[in-house]
Amino acid sequence: MNKLKTGEFYGIHYQKSAFENLIITDTEYTHSKVDWHYHENPYFTYLLQGKLFESNKKESYYLEPGNLLFHNWQDAHYNIKPPEFTRGFHIELNEKWFSNFDIKTTDFEGSLNLQNPIIKNLMNRIFVETKINDQYSNLSIESNLIDIFNTIKESKKINSKMPIWVNQVKELLIEEKIDYSLKSLSLKLGVHPVHLSREFNRYFGTSLGNYVRLMKLNKAFYLLMSKRFSMTEICYQCGFYDQSHFISNFKRIYHTTPTKLLRKIG
Repeated sequence: MNKLKTGEFYGIHYQKSAFENLIITDTEYTHSKVDWHYHENPYFTYLLQGKLFESNKKESYYLEPGNLLFHNWQDAHYNIKPPEFTRGFHIELNEKWFSNFDIKTTDFEGSLNLQNPIIKNLMNRIFVETKINDQYSNLSIESNLIDIFNTIKESKKINSKMPIWVNQVKELLIEEKIDYSLKSLSLKLGVHPVHLSREFNRYFGTSLGNYVRLMKLNKAFYLLMSKRFSMTEICYQCGFYDQSHFISNFKRIYHTTPTKLLRKIG
């Protein structure tokens, strides 16, 4: 079985940024099929454009833009790519990086399909930092990565003792056209609105309003990366009132406007 060394990924690298104990690549996938292989170091794959099928010994994933996976180093897998442009963003971390921040790789075995909007938002911020790439970028990237691993770890603890309504509200929020009001969600879940509002932060790591906002911004982010939609279309698809509302929310989270980010990614 093929073992890929540090910084190796199949495809064409638009950008490869080496920071202390981590390598970040922005890559176009060019192989229609990549046979069974594994990587020397743990890494994240964040699909920005196109589609990809990936399978390991336990699970298979049909990946679309916005899907995020974490692979530990021992996780063998293969990939199949449809005949369309496909682009992925990778963050590879060596053993010393985990040691420096007292993070145990044994807590994150195998492959993880990460769907938490907070984690995806942190990954988007890292992507933006790689395009800024100034003297503060390494600090910002490491801080966001630590937050990602902490969020994954906390989520695993919480999942073992969640009430039924937590998974129900996750499924409801994924639906494209629902009433996001506290009253409407409470009626559908059979949970008192005060209880839902108070307990939401405990299980989701943020308020209900901010969770929904991050979901919308994450979707807007990968629609923006596709370069296939106008700002008006992105606003409509993501449920923002207008362009001004979208841009102000985007700038508050990513500290840049959508237009400026598009210029940076080329």
